[in-house]
Amino acid sequence: MTLEQLRIFATVAEMLHFTRAAEVLHLSQPAVSAAIAALEAEHGLRLFDRIGRRVELTAAGQLLHGQARSILAKVEEAGTMLAELSGLSRGALRLAASQTVGNHWLPLHLLRFAEAYPGIRVDLSIGNTEQVAEAVRDGRAELGIAEGVVTDPLLVSEPIAGDRLLLVVGAGHPWAGLGRVDRDSLTAGRWILREPGSGTRALFEAALRATGIDPGALDVAMTLPGGRIIRAALLAGVGASVLSDLILTEELAAGRIVALEGLDLPSRPFHLVRHRDRHRSLAERAFVRSALEAGQGPAS
Repeated sequence: MTLEQLRIFATVAEMLHFTRAAEVLHLSQPAVSAAIAALEAEHGLRLFDRIGRRVELTAAGQLLHGQARSILAKVEEAGTMLAELSGLSRGALRLAASQTVGNHWLPLHLLRFAEAYPGIRVDLSIGNTEQVAEAVRDGRAELGIAEGVVTDPLLVSEPIAGDRLLLVVGAGHPWAGLGRVDRDSLTAGRWILREPGSGTRALFEAALRATGIDPGALDVAMTLPGGRIIRAALLAGVGASVLSDLILTEELAAGRIVALEGLDLPSRPFHLVRHRDRHRSLAERAFVRSALEAGQGPAS
């Protein structure tokens, strides 16, 4: 088994499609198929089940995928450490960010970093807070940036200045002119919420409990996987939600979405998440320094 075979296997396992994996790897589709066939033949195991044009990992493939991700992360980490011998002129930085951070906080910071360090390649994955923690824990990301609190003995979490959650409805919603919503209305209203595992969802539910409301008693009309799609549902008048002020800047200014009182939703920090035992590269340190110098300092 070679590292190239492992890299090809891991890409196919993530894309679950030979042609798309070939495009990502800048290889021909026959070359990708041949590498997988050779790997399967060498070990006498099927790694993928072919279903039409799609593929699915077999049990053996799932086991190998976990090991492959760890091995390839170690290889990249070693390459990064060698690259650091020549400073920050080249190298890579693997980031994982939760939805609000990745879509609304991070882009300007990435542009700033790219201008300062054009030789550093940045690879970014976006998920919810739990997925960010998993990526850092597994070595697929060197640094995570999440809205939610991460509690994992293998990880270190450092708070930085973040955003503020707002209780919001569309301008056409019956609550829009109230200014404040009472406890009975909160319980009776229809809600559009992020998925379990989201930092936004966790903080919203904590605020409800502090008010004496059981989150399980809410009428949840929709559970959606990101702030932007929830924003679109609010604009369509579907229900109420809790979202970051970073997502709603234009809509609040234009009056298309209205913020209400009624829940104690203080400013919340974001969290830089690192593995407790892994090496911190110069690129990761430079990115954090760049972000903090841009005004996103440690949370008070």
